[in-house]
Amino acid sequence: MRLSSFLEKWGMKSLKITPPFLQMEWTPKAADKNAAWALYIELLTRITTQPLPVDHGDEQTALDSVYSLFAITREVIKEQGPDCINFTKIAIVVLNQVIRPFTAKWHRKSLAGDFEHDSERAIFREELGALQGELRKYSRMLADIAGVEDLTDLEEME
Repeated sequence: MRLSSFLEKWGMKSLKITPPFLQMEWTPKAADKNAAWALYIELLTRITTQPLPVDHGDEQTALDSVYSLFAITREVIKEQGPDCINFTKIAIVVLNQVIRPFTAKWHRKSLAGDFEHDSERAIFREELGALQGELRKYSRMLADIAGVEDLTDLEEME
C-alpha cells in the first residue's frame, strides 16, 4: 500500500505532502507501531479527542493540552529513534498542518486576553470541536498503525 492510499483510508487526504513521499510504500516497522501506540494513548486521554461541554473546563487549559502534543510527539519520536520514520512522516505533517494553525492563532489570542470574553471563548470551543474531529481521524489512524482495537468512539460524544 502507498502512503497516499493509507492517508485516504483515514480521511486525511487533505494533508499537503510532496508527491514522492505520497508514492512511497507504507510499511510501518515495530518502532512505528510503538510510536503510534504512545501518541494514540495521549490523544485519547486529552481534550484533543474528548468533548469540552460549555459548563466545564477552561479554554487556556484546553489550549495548553493541545499545545503539549508538540513536546509529546517529539519525545515519542526521539524515544523510538530512526526506525519510526513512517510514523514521523505523518506526525510532523499533522503537527504542522492540523495542530499548529490552531495553537498559533489561539496562543496569540490568549496572550491578548481574548479568553476573558464570552464570544471569544465560544469561538475557541467551536474551533476546538473542529480540531477534535480531525484529531479523532488521526487517533483512528494511529490505532491502525499500532495494530490495536480503536477506542476513539468508546464513549458517547456529547
